[in-house]
Amino acid sequence: MTDRPPLPPFTRDTAAQKVQAAEDAWNTRDPEKVALAYSEDSVWRNRDLFLTGRAEIVAFLTDKWRRELDYALRKELWAFDDDRIAVRFQYEWHDTDGQWWRSYGNELWEFDRHGLMTRREASINDVPIAEHERRIHGPRPAGERGRPLPLR
Repeated sequence: MTDRPPLPPFTRDTAAQKVQAAEDAWNTRDPEKVALAYSEDSVWRNRDLFLTGRAEIVAFLTDKWRRELDYALRKELWAFDDDRIAVRFQYEWHDTDGQWWRSYGNELWEFDRHGLMTRREASINDVPIAEHERRIHGPRPAGERGRPLPLR
């Protein structure tokens, strides 16, 4: 099995690297690429959906990015322990009718010894916004890394 560094046990720096790597991958909107960060039998709760395994993750993400157009994400490390990381995040997207949304959430992650995520639990709320209220435009520029997310 191939390792996905950084590996547990996490330090503040390696947990932050793992969070940034996840943000970067999700901003590609490539379901196959994103799914490689999860174990073959990874278990997810995403809002009210429960998924198991990479195939279900790829199908979920494929559908998600067909609906959530021009998706752009920011993640922030909230807390960490040996093999667990808690993250808060925001992302913006628009639907096929042109309505923009900002989605706020928290994720709880658990990793195996190879650095693959075995469990992901995500709670997410969506708030409609006007296009001029957008503040997330594509992947995070290198100079923004590590900045805290605004509360609203």
